[in-house]
Amino acid sequence: MQAAHRLRETDLEMALRHVIEAEARVARQRALVERLAPGGGRTAALAEALLSDFQATLAAHRAHLARLMPQQG
Repeated sequence: MQAAHRLRETDLEMALRHVIEAEARVARQRALVERLAPGGGRTAALAEALLSDFQATLAAHRAHLARLMPQQG
């Protein structure tokens, strides 16, 4: 059983949390890529590929959040 549904967060709150967490993950991975890039090699290439995956996941989280946002106007 989930931990009390994250203290009963709403779907909108959960989607926002996912975006915030994914943004932090992308920022950390981007910094790692920048540190590894000068040396090149397989590790740097894998770090870049993972960054790309994290960015795609962030885009999906943002799209989900946008769908849940109340319509304005």
